[in-house]
Amino acid sequence: MSLPDTTTILIVGAGPTGLAASLSLLHHGFRDFVIVDAVLQGENTSRAIVVHAATLEALDTIGCGDDIVAQGSKATGFFIRSRSHELVQPDIGSLKPYTRHPYALVVPQNITEHVLGTKLASLGVTVHRPYKVVGLKRNEQNSLFSDVTFDDGKVITAKYVVGADGARSVVRTIAGIGFSDPKSGSNHEVTNLSQMILADVTLQGADVEHFPFGGTMSSDSFFLCVPLPFSFNEYLAADGQAAVPDRLYRIGCGVPLEDGEIPHAPSKEYLQKLVDRFGPHYLSSDPSTNPNHKPTCINEVFWSTRFRNHSAIADTAFTRLGSGEPSAPAEGGAIILIGDAAHIHSPAGGQGMNLGLRDAVFLGEALTKHIKAAESTPLAEADSILSEFAAIRHARALEVIGFTKTLLSVAGMKYRERLFGWLPISSAKARDWVIWLVGRIPFVQRKMAWELSGLGRP
Repeated sequence: MSLPDTTTILIVGAGPTGLAASLSLLHHGFRDFVIVDAVLQGENTSRAIVVHAATLEALDTIGCGDDIVAQGSKATGFFIRSRSHELVQPDIGSLKPYTRHPYALVVPQNITEHVLGTKLASLGVTVHRPYKVVGLKRNEQNSLFSDVTFDDGKVITAKYVVGADGARSVVRTIAGIGFSDPKSGSNHEVTNLSQMILADVTLQGADVEHFPFGGTMSSDSFFLCVPLPFSFNEYLAADGQAAVPDRLYRIGCGVPLEDGEIPHAPSKEYLQKLVDRFGPHYLSSDPSTNPNHKPTCINEVFWSTRFRNHSAIADTAFTRLGSGEPSAPAEGGAIILIGDAAHIHSPAGGQGMNLGLRDAVFLGEALTKHIKAAESTPLAEADSILSEFAAIRHARALEVIGFTKTLLSVAGMKYRERLFGWLPISSAKARDWVIWLVGRIPFVQRKMAWELSGLGRP
């Protein structure tokens, strides 16, 4: 299907956020939109692996929740531990009175994207690829429309442009919307987790099928190990890769800056050293350290990446495109940002894709309301609908950024040999003691589960 010349809504970006925004529009009875993406084929990364209760509740409202749940595994418990013993376990079961999804759903991002994309296609919508945005300006005939130019020279005219095109959003950049860390220079700065790795691996050794979902804190890092659902094995096989009979695990780990820059695609050997150095003892390849007295080793690496932790938020998630003249008012076409185009933060607590999906679901209702209101009320009055949407999503993003920075400040606490000059206790040991002690309190266990679920900040 060829790209049309005009549309009411142009969605730029067909990752999970853009796809969910499209499905939300359809759910609210609106079909005059076009969705494009810069890459030839989607579903390219398993990066995000957890969908929380608040997000599943939102997806339920547009008829997508159950389809994603069917592809994931329900984590009803996970733990935070030191390398040798458990410190605290959030009480996920305490969510039951508040949601039909009292669990953290483990499902890789490419499966989530596949489910959403398949549903969108079944409803007759095509994602146009590859179309990379290179230009954005007011339409000369009608200033309330924007002309969007792609790298092949094609131009589409749209009344609303939704930027769902990620952290390096072209839509945001061309629209001149600022993007910065709202808490830069504060006491939330973290060193131990400034740079991290993620990888999908198989393991060999004792009891490799039953390692639990958990995070391990040490003096210099934080290590994550999550068993992935077997639907991921099936997805990889259907995608043309060799069959993987063993369970896949997601591992993540902070790498101290003193170790130097992380390799572009961390190797099996590099990852194994991190596991042995920062992971729980039962994952050690050294049988003298492993409590099972047998080595546990990485067998195969299927995907690995590196990244640096940082946060940023757009100055606004809704604006109107200016004419380019410094003194002219911004009264052009509507520009709306969602997902990583509007906010980014560390993956601590698995909040990133979740926040973007909720942006997308709620945008469908806001846009359809605005379109109807603009038919009968002055534009400035109708714009209050999108301004309110933007203000709420901005506030939610600030809350999540603050939450993830707090998690990083605890998990990535800078190591000090002595917490106080006269007390021979390291900062890491003191932190672990406090977490273990406070973590015995049922209220704290319930509060941790509530904060991670997102139910208090939809």
